[in-house]
Parts: sequence; C-alpha cells; structure tokens
Amino acid sequence: MFKKILIANRGEIALRVIQACRELGIRTVAVFSTADRDSLHVTYADEDVCIGPGPSAQSYLNISAIISAAEITGAEAVHPGYGFLAENASFADALKECKIQWIGPGTDSMRLMGNKSQARQTAIRAGVPVLPGSEEALGSAAEARALAGQVGYPVILKASAGGGGRGMRIVQGPDELEQQLQTASEEASAAFGDGAIYLEKYLVEPRHIEFQILGDCYGNVIELGERECSIQRRHQKLLEEAPSPALTAELRHQMGEAAVRLARHVSYENAGTIEFLLDRTGRFYFMEMNTRIQVEHPVTEMVTGVDLVKQQLRIAAGEKLSVAPGLHSRGHAIECRINAEHPVTFRPSPGKILTFHPPGGPGVRVDTHAYEDYVIPPYYDSLVAKLIVHGADRQEAIRRMERALDFFVIEGIDTSIPLHREIVRDDRFRIGDVSTRFMERFRPQKTKSAPVGA
Repeated sequence: MFKKILIANRGEIALRVIQACRELGIRTVAVFSTADRDSLHVTYADEDVCIGPGPSAQSYLNISAIISAAEITGAEAVHPGYGFLAENASFADALKECKIQWIGPGTDSMRLMGNKSQARQTAIRAGVPVLPGSEEALGSAAEARALAGQVGYPVILKASAGGGGRGMRIVQGPDELEQQLQTASEEASAAFGDGAIYLEKYLVEPRHIEFQILGDCYGNVIELGERECSIQRRHQKLLEEAPSPALTAELRHQMGEAAVRLARHVSYENAGTIEFLLDRTGRFYFMEMNTRIQVEHPVTEMVTGVDLVKQQLRIAAGEKLSVAPGLHSRGHAIECRINAEHPVTFRPSPGKILTFHPPGGPGVRVDTHAYEDYVIPPYYDSLVAKLIVHGADRQEAIRRMERALDFFVIEGIDTSIPLHREIVRDDRFRIGDVSTRFMERFRPQKTKSAPVGA
C-alpha cells in the first residue's frame, strides 16, 4: 500500500479521500488555491501545498503545479477525485512519466470511453444496446439532417469529448437542426477544445440509471448495483438513490451484466460508472461511461457497505478486488446535493456561512467541507454538502431524508435545501414516478412557493 498520496482536488471529495487514507494508514498531501486556504481538506491533510490563485485554470487545472507538489512532498500516487483533471488522460500520462501512480483507470480506457462517440462504438462491439444514431462524429449538417430523418425526431446532439450537459442540444424538428448543431459544436469546442458532435434518438421521458463497477489489474470486474439519477436540472443531478424503484430483479441482472461486459471489453481497472437510459417499456440503452469516482458514490456505499475510495486505493496499489461478485444491497439510500444557490432561480450564492448545523441521528451521513464562518468561493461548483440517508426500505429512507433536511440549517447563503424538501414530499417522487424531465413538470408547481434560504 502507498505511504503517501496527493489529492488533486478540493472540497468534500478531497476530504473524503483523506478520510479513507487515514483509515488505511496513508499520509496525505492537499493542494489548494489561495481561495481555499481555509478549507477543511487543507486542515486535515498531513501536508499541504498552495498551487496558485483562485481561478481553477491557474490552480486545480495546472498540471505542472500539481506534479511539482507531488514531487516536492514525495507523494507516491495521485488521487484526482471527480471533476477538474479526473478524466484527463494526459495528466495520468504525465504522472506516469514522473513515476507517480495514477489512482484511476488506464489511459487507454480513459481515452476510449471519454470520447462519447468512440464509447458508443465500443458499446456496440461489446454487444451492449445503444440508441439509434450516428456511428461516428457528424461530418456535416447534411449528414445530420439525413440521419435525423432516419431515426426520427426528436433527436439529441452531444459533444463527443464532453459531458455535464455542455455541447448538448435537443432538436425537435428539421427547421432547428442546423442552428442547434452549430451552437452545440461551438459550446463543445469552448468547453473541451473539441467541437465534434454525434447524434442519437432522443427519448422523451427516460430514466437515468447508472451501474457502479470495479475492476482490478487481474481481469476481475464486478458491479455493485445501480443508482437512480433521473432527477436533474440541465443534465446536472440533484438527487440520487439506490436501488432504483423502477428495476425488476431480471432487468437489474440484465443491465448489470451489460455493464460488466462493457467494462471487461475495455480491460477496465479501478472505479467507474456505466450509465444507461431506460425507457417506459423497460428497454435500456448505453449512454456513457464515467472513468472516475462519482459525486453520488455514497448511496452505493450505504447499501453495500463497500468503501469505494478504499477500493480505488487498493486496486491502484496492485491488490486484487476484495469484494465478491453478486453482492446484495441492503435497504435503500438517497442522496441530496446541497448547493449554494437560490432554490428557485438557481442563482449561485457564494459568500460566508454564518450558521452551519448539519443533521445527525440514525442512518444519516453528511459529506461536506463546509463549516460555520467558511466562505464559499465564487470560482468553483456550488456543492456545499452531500446529505445521504439510509433506511430499511425506500419509504423509511424518504422519511429519514425529510427529517434530515428539516434539521439541516445553513444561514448566510442561499441553498437548495428548500427545493430538496419539496422534492422528497412530492407525490410522484414518493411513488417512484420519475424521469429526466421530472424537474420540468415539478418546478412550475412546486418551486414558486419554495421558501428562500435555509
């Protein structure tokens, strides 16, 4: 096992990795921008190195600064967390050249599955169902028109190199296709340095179901069940749960088997996620693969009892998987992403936290880097905390989440807590009737009356 690792990230995920390292007896190095000097991941790491000013391009995306920090502190490995450089194969290659271990998958797998159109082709070769659409990135607007005519409107345009909703456009008819293609390509180019776009048939009200997988360097690959991630805003997840209320045992087996088959096909190592769309008839289609730990990984940890970050560290250190295949989940878990933003307008709300009282009690977990008097910087994503609950079944988990949200007090900034309170009390959510369009139907009815702050 490693003696010392550097965490190339910030916030709650950096703190989460530090916690796993402490339990494994691994010393940690935190990197931080000047805006994060007072963050808890800096406080609790064994060593810390400032890598630049607040903007992420000058700090958390500065590969040379991070590698220099690893070298001067003698870190043997780097954990990238999620976001920032977590899926940057060039960063992983640079670490390898410096004889520093990358805690993540091989760069061949990262490059193959990180490009969405290539990942789609790979899924086809692995025998995993995909939506009708383009085999490769689109070459022209004429090609897009012809293909859209074949698969039928609506269609969705997606950035080959991207994710998180950037470079993504839904096209309802031929009149808007060319303009939307140009807009998507420009946005993808600005966000990812690659304007390539591919096209798929758009499912109107699908569910977003993802499977957690683990693979080691000995060819062992397992899945640890699914997470329901359908409640989203602009393709950004707001609430996740495990298991999905939509899956039968047979469908869960089929989807899990497909996820493992695809991961094996690309010789995948470490933690990753295979994401699917599920239509109303029970047919599922590969969407993408995330070659990193996910924000929502705690819901899987809560229902399986597996520490996914520890598994990442052990796999990267060359150990065999210590989790047996066919692990059965226990109970039900739900995660709410508590963001520093207005619960109705979603306007970001950086600033000083005046009061911070997280909930506790049976079955409640809070992953956060925030505390009273902490200042939320304006430079990064708005995540303040992840509130995770576990119950014997879905109904107990929902009631437990209601209680935890009512006991969660954050003052000084706006947060999404009032929105989450409304979501978990919504009748359609309570019976599990959700889709990726849940928020479109929910927001006009619910958030108009949602109280501000919390």
